Order: sequence, then C-alpha cells, then structure tokens
Amino acid sequence: MSELLGASTCPGPGEASHPTPPLCAKFREPLTEARFQQLFGDAEPEPELFSGPAWSRHFRQWRQRARACWGPGAWRLLLARLPLLRWLPHYRWRAWLLGDAVAGVTVGIVHVPQGMAFALLTSVPPVFGLYTSFFPVLIYTLLGTGRHLSTGTFAVLSLMTGSAVERLVPEPLGGNLSGIQREQLDAQRVEVASALAFGSGALMLGMFVLQLGVLSIFLSEPVVKALTSGAALHVLVSQLPSLLGLPLPRQIGCFALFKTLAAVLTALPRSSPAELTISALSLALLVPIKELNVRFRDRLPTPIPGEIVLVLLASVLCFTSSLDTRYNVQIVGLLPGGFLQPHLPNLAELPRILADSLPIALVTFAVSVSLASIYADKYNYTIDSNQELLAHGVSNLISSLFSCFPNSATLATTSLLVDAGGNTQLAGLFSCIVVLSVLLWLGPFFHYLPKLLQVPGLCILSYPTPLYFGTCGQFRRTLQQHLGLGEGGKETPKTDGPSDAVAEPVRVVVLDCSGVTFADAAGAREVVQLASLCRDAGIHLLLAQCNASVLGTLTQAGLLDGVTPEQLFVSVQDAAVHALERLVRDSSKGSGIQEVLG
Repeated sequence: MSELLGASTCPGPGEASHPTPPLCAKFREPLTEARFQQLFGDAEPEPELFSGPAWSRHFRQWRQRARACWGPGAWRLLLARLPLLRWLPHYRWRAWLLGDAVAGVTVGIVHVPQGMAFALLTSVPPVFGLYTSFFPVLIYTLLGTGRHLSTGTFAVLSLMTGSAVERLVPEPLGGNLSGIQREQLDAQRVEVASALAFGSGALMLGMFVLQLGVLSIFLSEPVVKALTSGAALHVLVSQLPSLLGLPLPRQIGCFALFKTLAAVLTALPRSSPAELTISALSLALLVPIKELNVRFRDRLPTPIPGEIVLVLLASVLCFTSSLDTRYNVQIVGLLPGGFLQPHLPNLAELPRILADSLPIALVTFAVSVSLASIYADKYNYTIDSNQELLAHGVSNLISSLFSCFPNSATLATTSLLVDAGGNTQLAGLFSCIVVLSVLLWLGPFFHYLPKLLQVPGLCILSYPTPLYFGTCGQFRRTLQQHLGLGEGGKETPKTDGPSDAVAEPVRVVVLDCSGVTFADAAGAREVVQLASLCRDAGIHLLLAQCNASVLGTLTQAGLLDGVTPEQLFVSVQDAAVHALERLVRDSSKGSGIQEVLG
C-alpha cells in the first residue's frame, strides 16, 4: 500500500527540498483507472442494468418491482396506501375515544337531514343522500390522511351535479307525471348522478397515478381561505330559500348565485312565518351553544351536542304540532330503509358527463385538500395529498356502485366534528353507525305511518322501506297487527285504532308499495304469505305502485298464484276507487260509502 500512498518521502542528500511542505510529508498520487488496474489487477465488470435486448431489460425491471411487493416492501406499500394501519396502533384510547364517539354521533345525526336535503339539490330522491353519507365516510376512514376531515354530501357539489342532472334528464313540460313516469324519471336521474360520481372518481384515480397531488403546493393559505369562504357563501345562498320558507326553483348556469339572491329578495314578502320562526329559533339555539363550546372548551368534559338537541326538538315539534299539514312546513318525508343492490353505473353516460366530471373532480380535490391542510397545520400533523387523491377517488368510484352521487369533504360537518371534540378518523366510523342505524332500523320505525280511510272495512297501508331479510319480520308483524290477522289467517281483535275500525273488520286492504325500492327472496315470500293470509281471512288485497324490479321478484316468488293482475294498480288512487266500489257491491252498509265516492 506504500505505492498507493506515494513513493515521495523526505528529500535525500543532494535533492532540492521545497520550503513549504512539512518535514517528511507524503503526497498521494491521483488514482487513475490505469493506476488502479496496475495495483489491483483486472476485475470482472458487473453486467450493466440496461445492457442486452429491450425485452431483457424490461423483464429485469419487472422482477425488481415484483420483488419489492413481497416481504418488507409489501408491508411498506400497505402502510403507505392504508393509513389506518399507521395511526390505529398508536391510538390513545382513554384520551381520544370519548371525543371521537361524541363527534361522530353528532356528525352522523346531522348527516341524516343534511344528506336528504342535499339529495334534493342533486335532483334525486332523498334516500340517496343517506347512501352518500354512509359509503364515502366509511371508505375515507380507511384511506384518508386528514384526521379531522368529514366527508359526505357537499352543497356545492350537489348544486353542480344537480345542474348536470337536470340538463341531461330534464323534467317534461307540464310536470304532471304518473307514479311510473316519476319513478322512471328518478331512476334516469340517479343513473346520471352515479355516473358523475364514477367519472369524477376515475379522474381522481388517474391524477393519483400521475402523482398530481403535488398541485396542492399551489393551494396557499390565502387561496385556501378564499376557496372555503366562497364555497361557504354559495352554501349559504343556496339554503336561503329553505331558511325563509320560499318555494323557489333552483337557479342554474352562470351567475346562479346572483340570480338566487335576486329571486329571494323579490319573493321575500311571501316568506313562510312558520318556517322563518323555526329558522330563527334554530339559530338562536345553535349560535350560543357554539360559543359556549369554544369559550369553555377546556372546562367541558365533552362539547354540548347542540345539533343533536336541535334535530330532536325540531322532529318532536313537527310531529306533535302537525306543522307540515297546518302551516305547510316542508319536511323530509318518508325514509326508505336498507340498501340498493350494487350495480355498475350506465357507462354509456360517460361521454355525456365527462365535461361535468372534470370540474367536479377538481373541486373535490381542491376543497378536500384545502380543508385537510387547514386542520393539519392547526393541529401540527401532515397529510399526503396524493393519498387524498386516492382516498376520494376510490370513495367516489366505489360509492357510485351503490347509486351515490359525487361527494367530498364538507365544510359544515368538518367544522362541527372539530368543535365536537373529534381527534382522528375513527369519528367517521361512529358517524357511519348512526346513518346505518337510520337506514336499517330507525327509519321504518319513525316513518311507518299507516293511512286508515274515517270508511268501515277499508284500510290503506304504505310501507316505505325495501323488503329484504332484515325487515320482512317487522313487515309481517306490523301488517298482521293493523289488519287484525293472527297466525293461520284468523282475525284477532285489534287493541288500537278508532272504535268503528274495531267494530267493522277490514275487508279490503290497499298496500302502497311506492316506498319499496327493492325486494329480495325473503321479502317476496312475506308478501306472498300475506296474500295467502288475506285470502283465507276473506280480505281483498290490492297492490299499488310496485316498480318493475319488485314486481318481477314477487312474480318469481309466486305472487300471481294468489293475486290476479286485476289486483295490481298503477296508483293508490285507482286502487282506492276500486276498493270503494267493491265495498259498495259487497256491503249492505253501502250508503255511507256511496257518499264518499260522490
């Protein structure tokens, strides 16, 4: 190795010495390639990575990437794409669980009326807003990196989606549609809305593949605040008609904000006093509670759930005072339960909705990443903008299979979740539990309102929930109770209802199936058994407003063996008229019924 370090040592006798270097200093010669080969000999060169044919290079690259997907590489990839595995092991159960539970339940209760209201902005039936408040929240809990972000229905996206839906599937002139026509129109609009969610989700997944999450660096703090403030202004203006009780048509197109303001100012004298009073009382309750939660945040063990109190009080007030019938207060209406069977949206709609899917995808990305960044900076953690693209892309893509419309992070529920004490994404799980409970159980119990027609022997029943294995037992018990049927088709005395209804047994029953969105084999068998019980008890059963899917399932279960096509009606009104005519023919007490028919 002395040769490598250099042969020059101290100057010998007769040699000229340099005055500057220290005594006996050694200098290393430059190690060139030739010098290296001289010292260490020839070495076998490693094959270059990109040598050889092109197919061989591609094969080696593929093999290296495949090797990275096994063992530690696969675990790192799973941790990167499933953030739940990163934060859940470090979850502080004693410090965070109560806050997440209260915040999740609070947001879940608000999701119920808000989701159905925003579904109306999307021009689809209200129950699809509940679907959009469940599936996206569940998916984001697994894939999202924003600890304080709440996803679901967003008013701005609902307005954008509704504009596209009404443009592509306009309502016929005149608006006088039969039950089947209204059902077909709603089905077409739901297809377009779910196709928009599918298209925007696919575009966001494409942005994720291209790693375009880096665009979030252009979302500076002033841009974020301006975007959120502008979105909040649009939400406020879009809710003004409902706040003031003005039944105004929604404005679409350019300058819709100013058109809405002009329409509200013009129609202000026609505001509903009842709805205006409810709005004022709601604000008078919410604003002080919000201030108390903010001011005494450190002293309160858990924030005051003002939204829960408000929803319960408003529901009880509307129910006990009959505000919808006495003062024409707009209410949500029937709440179907259960879920639709998953199906792929109509891909033929994609070329028509591509121009609308792109701005929806950009707004979803901008709003969601902006909100996530605001609260990440506030609570000192970081988010992954590319992972946010993946989370919202998968959320929209998968939820579109369940007839959901486009969704994103929401301004109101995110602020509510933070104020209510939310700490992590686990709050979204509690929110999903609330919405799931409403869809499966609470909706049918609270909204099953049988309509008895002050006419002896006639009963009109509406069942506003899908018929499947989870609800068929309740369906059987409830109808047996109202029809006075026991086991084996024997009539039993009823313990509730008007005295004349107890004295006069039911002879004709009309089952309104407009709220039955689908039925499985177990639910269809219950209807067939009900028809058999009614036939054995001498009760004439009529079915009204069965959609094509439900009717097909009932037919396969053998409904037509006990029910003739003459007992199937397009509308409840036609079935009621037929029932009254039958009672006139069969009853000796037909004089009172004749007066009703007149």
